[in-house]
Amino acid sequence: MKNNLLVSIFILMSSMSFSQETFKGMIMDKNNPKDNLGVYGASVYWLNTNVGVTTNEKGWFTIPYKSNYKKLVVSFVGYKTDTITINNLKPIHHFITESNTLKEVSVNAKKSATQKSYLQAQNLVTINSEELLKAACCNLSESFETNPSIDVNFSDALTGTKQIQMLGLTSPYLLITQENIPSIRGAAQAFGLTFTPGTWVESIQITKGAGSVINGFESISGQINAELVKPSRDHKFFLNAYGALGGRLELNTHFNQKVSDKWQTGIYVHGNHRGEKFDKNNDGFLDNPLSKQINVMNRWQYTDAEKGWVSFINFHYLDDDKQVGQIGFNPDTDKGSTTIWGSEIKSKRFETSAKLGYVFPDLPFQSMGLQAAYSNHKQDSYFGLREYDIEHQSFYSNFLFNSIIGDTRHKFKTGLSFTYDKYDEMVKTTPQVNDYNRNETSVGAFFEYAYDNSDDISVTAGIRVDNHNLLGTFLTPRLHVRYSPWEKGVFRTSVGRGKRSANIFAENQQLFASSRQINIGNANGKIYGLDPEVAWNYGVSFLQGYKLFGRKGDVTFDFYRTNFDNQVVVDWENPQEISFYNLDGKSVANSFQVELNQNIIPFFNTRFSYKYYDVNTDFKSGNAAKALQAKHRFFANVSYETSKQENDAHWKFDVTYNWIGKQRLPNTSQNPIQYQLSEYSNSYNLLNAQITKVFSKKFEIYAGAENITNYKQKNPILASDDPFGSSFDTTIVYAPIFGSNFYTGLRFKID
Repeated sequence: MKNNLLVSIFILMSSMSFSQETFKGMIMDKNNPKDNLGVYGASVYWLNTNVGVTTNEKGWFTIPYKSNYKKLVVSFVGYKTDTITINNLKPIHHFITESNTLKEVSVNAKKSATQKSYLQAQNLVTINSEELLKAACCNLSESFETNPSIDVNFSDALTGTKQIQMLGLTSPYLLITQENIPSIRGAAQAFGLTFTPGTWVESIQITKGAGSVINGFESISGQINAELVKPSRDHKFFLNAYGALGGRLELNTHFNQKVSDKWQTGIYVHGNHRGEKFDKNNDGFLDNPLSKQINVMNRWQYTDAEKGWVSFINFHYLDDDKQVGQIGFNPDTDKGSTTIWGSEIKSKRFETSAKLGYVFPDLPFQSMGLQAAYSNHKQDSYFGLREYDIEHQSFYSNFLFNSIIGDTRHKFKTGLSFTYDKYDEMVKTTPQVNDYNRNETSVGAFFEYAYDNSDDISVTAGIRVDNHNLLGTFLTPRLHVRYSPWEKGVFRTSVGRGKRSANIFAENQQLFASSRQINIGNANGKIYGLDPEVAWNYGVSFLQGYKLFGRKGDVTFDFYRTNFDNQVVVDWENPQEISFYNLDGKSVANSFQVELNQNIIPFFNTRFSYKYYDVNTDFKSGNAAKALQAKHRFFANVSYETSKQENDAHWKFDVTYNWIGKQRLPNTSQNPIQYQLSEYSNSYNLLNAQITKVFSKKFEIYAGAENITNYKQKNPILASDDPFGSSFDTTIVYAPIFGSNFYTGLRFKID
């Protein structure tokens, strides 16, 4: 007993003698007050001592403390050195400012074109403009060709429109935002991704699984946010010209001007035209639509860093026309006839949005913001003898307040939102005409708490409550957890609930280019007689960064599962009809992905990915796997640059390969034998490549090819020889139709 007591006393005295108080704080960049960005690698030390540390990746530091230490010095290259008086152990949050007395220093470094976050609780991938330039990227729908997180497919055999999918679910289950304002929804679902030119996009953030409650309740499988170029950071003048052998011509111009010390503006003009007719598969129908689009945006930016104000105002107008159908179709003479099949889709869209942000000067960790947006989307269209018109007016507003609880390890965001949607739809399926008009209003409140100890654990937990005139009052919970047990190793898990109203016609417009009868199940719901869609998404992920022979790499494993409490089932299994009805049973989407990124030598990067999907639904005819969904997909991308200096003359090479496994095709057994398809499609390969020659900082040219192997789906249009017959169907598309497409273009910039 005596010995034990002596040992205990010795341990206590030892711990007292060796224990030492510490002082914590966070160093941030005053030029980025809105984002609370920490400064990595800043030097922090006690004045007149040798006791010092550097800040970590998030700007945090922990330094030994003694009661006689009163002056803390913070220094960082290119910034003013600050001396701070410390009177207690309460953590500090200090902003450093750029020094005006230093000579200009040029630092050349290549930022990764695709970045994965090791620090955020959400599973986030950021695609910057460098990645977008690896492909033609004419619009947002074509911005994901070199990223394996998003699948890109054609929606039908006529319009050439590309549809994106994530976690085995189509884009309506994604929340697609523009600068965190919901944008592609409602009437814009079918073609909205083609309304944002690629040159307007500064970066894209892809969040897998449940999104943030701040942006609304509609997200189910994830969120895609497009950040547009800023007048303050974009080129004074930018020109991009593009031409393809597929008949498409495109021109993009940016004009940016500083109006005053605080105001800057930009005018962005996009135009594209396809006037040449192609029918490479000899089925009598256009392989690509005849089209023209005029797209103009005026963007204003206001910045007053001293007083903490920043704001953006956008005005956007679009006019988009498409003509599809048989080669000889002339709208002036053949519209409404039963001798030659044709279609026109005319869309006009006007939208304006404003974002106002304020950072409290004396409390840099505290801010508030207001987002507001209005859009009017009008589409007039006909498909043979069928007509579909829709006008969608939408208003969105969101007020946010950000602050901390105690210190910046505990942050919260809270606010209120209001949305209003007015839909006027007309569906004419000869001889019947139906009007589907409705108004939707929603008032919501949200609270999101984030804990980050700057080392190994991050938690983001949010909840919102919404009162919707058609969906009722409901809660939306979301949770994201990150745990980093060792260096560059990150485990993540997430769970969240989403709810949405299905716009069955706007989201499935390809149905009109078929002879299928439209059936809507009898129900007591308030939207087309159907109930809202409700689903839970669960996800786990592991990311490990490493170095192999001194070269950086990372590997990621993702598994996500979406369970629908209710789904508006889109049933294509009867070739004579399409049916919409509420889920009676189970609907599940399982998604597994492994991705490997490896740098081989300087500026030579590789990316490989394998994905497995198990997506199945209980239809009225029984459980079946999702049609036109490959269970297995493999992706590879190789990129190389010949110069370390971005502005020197050099070459860029990029090659992307996709293998798409077999896909289940909708049941066609009831069709005449000549219009029947097999149960599964064949697997196939796609190969894309692009070469860019950079002559200088101002000028570069590029050339590329899509679908180099020239793979084409045989007979993509069922009964193309009888377009007014009962078996005509353009919806069963699982592969490219056009074949190889070669293009070239140039970019010119003035800063």
